[in-house]
Amino acid sequence: MALQTVNPTTTVAWSKLRAHFKTIENTHLKALFAEHQNRAHDMTVRWEDFFVDYSKHRVSKETISLLLELANEVGLKDAMQKYFEGDVINQTEGREVLHTALRVPESAQVFVNGENVIPEIFEVKQKIKTFSNQIINGDLKSYSNKPFTDVVNIGIGGSDLGPAMVVDSLSYYKNHLNTHFVSNVDGDHVNEIIKKLNPETTLFVIVSKTFTTQETLSNANTIREWFLKEAPQDAVSKHFVAVSTNIEKVKAFGIDENNIFPMWNWVGGRFSLWSAVGLSISLTVGYDNFDQLLLGAHKMDTHFKTEAFDKNIPVFTALLSVWYNNFFNAESEAVIPYSQYLNQFATYLQQGIMESNGKSVDRNGDTIDYQTGTIIWGEPGTNSQHAFFQLIHQGTKLIPAEFIGFAKSLHGNQDHQDKLMSNFFAQTEALMNGKSKDVVEAELRSQGLSEEKMNELIPFKIFEGNKPTTTILIEKLTPQSLGKLIAMYEHKIFVQGIIWNIFSYDQFGVELGKQLANTILTELQSANVINNHDESTQNLIKHYQDIR
Repeated sequence: MALQTVNPTTTVAWSKLRAHFKTIENTHLKALFAEHQNRAHDMTVRWEDFFVDYSKHRVSKETISLLLELANEVGLKDAMQKYFEGDVINQTEGREVLHTALRVPESAQVFVNGENVIPEIFEVKQKIKTFSNQIINGDLKSYSNKPFTDVVNIGIGGSDLGPAMVVDSLSYYKNHLNTHFVSNVDGDHVNEIIKKLNPETTLFVIVSKTFTTQETLSNANTIREWFLKEAPQDAVSKHFVAVSTNIEKVKAFGIDENNIFPMWNWVGGRFSLWSAVGLSISLTVGYDNFDQLLLGAHKMDTHFKTEAFDKNIPVFTALLSVWYNNFFNAESEAVIPYSQYLNQFATYLQQGIMESNGKSVDRNGDTIDYQTGTIIWGEPGTNSQHAFFQLIHQGTKLIPAEFIGFAKSLHGNQDHQDKLMSNFFAQTEALMNGKSKDVVEAELRSQGLSEEKMNELIPFKIFEGNKPTTTILIEKLTPQSLGKLIAMYEHKIFVQGIIWNIFSYDQFGVELGKQLANTILTELQSANVINNHDESTQNLIKHYQDIR
């Protein structure tokens, strides 16, 4: 077995953490700062253009020491080595987990089944670069000899969320091509996209490893039918390209074999944006910026692989997540980027984190009796402050939050940036300190309120504070810094999975719904009598058939 199987709750460190938790669970962050001189300095990691502050967490020096002890006791270092060296750590599917190999230098060596895969990776990279440059520069033209103006990425899950998030996040760096994403099998989605397109000048990128995914193929076929109402049959080969392993099915669709970009089994879908799945990224921002994205991820890989655990950003963020999830019983984490460019970032992380670590069986195949994956959610600040921050500040739930901000704005409006960042800093301060009864009383008294009115309002205006946050302050949003940030979360997922003793890289829970949907679709389209479902589902299907 590639990975050790250690039930974390049976470790010495876990027992110590349980006992320690009882002594610290009600300790206020203000008290922790008072006890720990230079706490902010000691609990900050400065790395390249990242400044990561952990000091506003409900942890002491002892907590940190015990969490690091837990990481060592479950064999994290050994697991990391196997992760990077290509051991079959996705054991249930018999696969390596090597998205990190997609961003190493050309001089590196990474072996799969005894063969160095780096030359093949760089051959595909060159193909992405050449194709991207030809489309962007207008060297490859449409069937009517016009330059392309639009790109449509057709995929779902990892074939959509990663590229869509990166394209949106790096829209400041985009070229003249307009990029669209079609994912949902909802016909209204694809038809709304089609309304914006000119078939003569649109390039379609179909992303599907097997070229059998229902949603992707349904959308691709609908788009092809629409396209062929205007274009001749042989134009498909000029306007459609594919990222897939199923060459025969792609060719049968009408795509030229030269326009097929390969995928690899050792790269999971939700970690595949670094591969040819990122073709739409390269087309939108140019290959050089795509390459910078990869470089940033590689730099984070190196940091994760070589840095001591106590200064290791992915390790530490994962350990804090375990601390809140398993000891404070905090089931969710908020990710709040103070950049409108990152408005899809939390959505992207939802798949990465919840599809990976949403498991209730450990690596031995035994049912787990402790909490695993966390619920991830969030929206950009400052919008989120006017939406759900009330719950975080004064609600009954403990919700650790990660704040992500950039010191420099891309468009250079300093007034806006100062206002944005003043909120960024203020919110973590407010979440930590809260507002005491004395402060509330003084504020109300200064407003000239009567004693009666003051006493009535005081309970509603008190903020407990003591809400934990991580602050990730980055110099500027660039392709490279975004690559670092995405890779940081990828490695956080890995560390959580190792500690929780689960397999993070399969997703069998996704499959049951697909299987049942295929059965029901056959029944709907053949008008068969529906009688092999539970009473509720049968009743719903019948009503749908009656009114559709």
